[in-house]
Amino acid sequence: MPDEARNLNASADEERLARIHSYRFIANLLRHPPDVTQLEQMAMLERQAQTVDDYGFALQMLGLAAAQCGAAEIDDEFHALFIGLGRGELVPYGSWYLTGYLMEQPLAALRSDLARLGMVRNEDSHEPEDHVAALLEVMAFLIESEDSRAVQQQFFHSHIAPWMARFFNDLTVANNAVFYRAVGRLGMAFLRLESSYL
Repeated sequence: MPDEARNLNASADEERLARIHSYRFIANLLRHPPDVTQLEQMAMLERQAQTVDDYGFALQMLGLAAAQCGAAEIDDEFHALFIGLGRGELVPYGSWYLTGYLMEQPLAALRSDLARLGMVRNEDSHEPEDHVAALLEVMAFLIESEDSRAVQQQFFHSHIAPWMARFFNDLTVANNAVFYRAVGRLGMAFLRLESSYL
């Protein structure tokens, strides 16, 4: 294999792995609050992340937030933002952002697309499939499975692009957010990268 082709393959693999990791990383932060070990690892991002673009800068800001916030206070913040008494400050579901209600037509359309992709809901899950973390996890799976860019584009533009940037923006200005403001900035920067890529 010529060196140029080998370098292109390596670059494509690195890009693919970076996208998978980014989707999963952000999904995990929105699925449950980070523990002490995860915060220690994230704190290193302040020094390690490259600042050549908005995403690198957002990673640095997340590292700084991880270094300054404790696990217990982030746990309280997570519950105030996403769970609350009755409901949290933010409602992290596509149907809510698109219609103002849960379990609406956007969720039905998502379920249809997931079925077409051969994906079924985990029986242990109590969350509707249009939870922000679940959608990010689906994108990571599509990339990991090496589904075509057309499949990734269709899913992204149908179920993520119409609302998720608004969610991340709301997270950056939420009253109960401190650590999660940095998560919101990271999410917005990553979605801009993905929009350009796809």
